Amino acid sequence: MKSFTRFIYEAVSSQTVANPNPKDDNDADMTVAFGRFNPPTTGHERLMNKVKQVAGKGNYEIYPSRSNDPKKNPLDPDTKIGYMQQMFPQHAKHIMNNPNTKTIFDALKGANERGAKSVNIVVGQDRQAEFQNLANKYNNKLYKFDRINVISAGDRDPDGDGISAMSASKLRKAAADDDFDTFRTGIPQSLKDDKARELYAAIQKGMKLPNKKQQNEMWEIAPKFDWKGLRENYMNGNIFRVGSIVENDNTGLIGKIIRTGANHIIAVTEDNIMFKSWIKDITEKFTEVSGVPASQREVGTDALRNYTQRLTHNPIIINFINKSRKNRAKSNA
Repeated sequence: MKSFTRFIYEAVSSQTVANPNPKDDNDADMTVAFGRFNPPTTGHERLMNKVKQVAGKGNYEIYPSRSNDPKKNPLDPDTKIGYMQQMFPQHAKHIMNNPNTKTIFDALKGANERGAKSVNIVVGQDRQAEFQNLANKYNNKLYKFDRINVISAGDRDPDGDGISAMSASKLRKAAADDDFDTFRTGIPQSLKDDKARELYAAIQKGMKLPNKKQQNEMWEIAPKFDWKGLRENYMNGNIFRVGSIVENDNTGLIGKIIRTGANHIIAVTEDNIMFKSWIKDITEKFTEVSGVPASQREVGTDALRNYTQRLTHNPIIINFINKSRKNRAKSNA
């Protein structure tokens, strides 16, 4: 295992591989973008238009992530991509639905294997440094490009006003708040009202909203709007503990947390790819062996028993707590 110092050194050093003036070399063989798009919004149309502009006469591909969970990713990949192709018909044939492309690395490897020698990666400005570091760090290891350009799609204030500010977080919050009017403002007019309502209902169904109390869990649905709740749960050890499995929302990388910081974690994938993420940019997946989230393994619960059963590969584990209670009840009768 690399030391933290070594990891930081390599991360900084790798940035020198990046082209210092990518705007002069946008004529790459392929231009790609990777994102969650959950749900797709008017803001995403701006990103796609930028991807097409950067590609020029070259080919471009947009890869929606394959993530699906009730909190940040309520739409399954097929449903999400279907709506994207309806919303953005001018980009429809470039929106890829490939079950094998789960991370930005999968997209880059695929482009390289199909003959691309240079690539543009278009990302939001707040993610440019992260992608530039990772994409160049693993060049000549996972793929081999002569040139990798990481290009900003422009700045966007997710808390601002107007169409360009409409983030997926805002739309998930609107769905959780049962506020269709706000939700509709973030959906392109190319999607008719009846289809927008269908999308709205699909998101609410995917979020498994039981009642209005769901607002108390806004830090899970849209952490940008409840940073305090997210950090409190993190600092109290309820989420993102060492050993937990998390997914980086920006890159699709899934790894086990090996170190935690004040507002970030460091994780390693099964392929030994190390990545650092802010806690607002990760989603807890399943634990290493059990498939049971850490938050659902409280002492004395059936979930903990099931977790232990999977760890030990024991087909039957008796619930000793309940058995003990029954025995006490009989003796007291």
